[in-house]
Amino acid sequence: MIQIAAIALFAMSLGGVVYFILSGVKVKAGWQKGNGPIARWLDERRRTKFNDQLPEALATMSNALRAGFSISQAFESVVDQGEKPMSEEFAILQQQLRIGMSFEDALSSMSDRVGSEDLTLVTTAILISRKTGGNVTEIFDKISDTIRARQKIARKVRTLTAQGRMQGLLVSAMPFILGIAMVLLKPEMMIPFLCSLTGVVSVVVVLLLIAVGWLIIRKIIKIDV
Repeated sequence: MIQIAAIALFAMSLGGVVYFILSGVKVKAGWQKGNGPIARWLDERRRTKFNDQLPEALATMSNALRAGFSISQAFESVVDQGEKPMSEEFAILQQQLRIGMSFEDALSSMSDRVGSEDLTLVTTAILISRKTGGNVTEIFDKISDTIRARQKIARKVRTLTAQGRMQGLLVSAMPFILGIAMVLLKPEMMIPFLCSLTGVVSVVVVLLLIAVGWLIIRKIIKIDV
């Protein structure tokens, strides 16, 4: 009876962990907007790729404006020449403008959807220049240089913190590796232990301690640029 209760508790705990990790993940392209770690990781990965493409998109729009194109046509050039996800986001922006959404609302919608500080800087500069009549091409060039400099610093910081991230992964993976090794070497001792209430509680506590330790390490090595 105790073994059945222990197995049920372990299954419920494992199911809860899996649900938390996978919650909010949609089988689709674009933003996941979920609460689970995988959904947030997918969004951050897409946002990072967007930020990496942003300086090139600004250069494309700047060249289009110098050639005499309007700002809307400059957006269209990013859709035609850019890569995903940059071209996808500007395509959505163009669609919103075609259906009658105001220019300011469309830009704000894209900024909120992407959640990028660099894009917020760009949209703010565009809106201010439309009101004050500033030189948009020069603004794009300066913002592009600023973003490139920030990305260079971010890459340097990532390189310097690579050892800390690797140590965090090794420390987090070590209990699982040792547990699997012990099960393979001493199955007659480990399997009854894992099927008991004490074993299940021990596994849950270990998982919680690993999660807390990983969060602490991540907090230490995460440096905002």
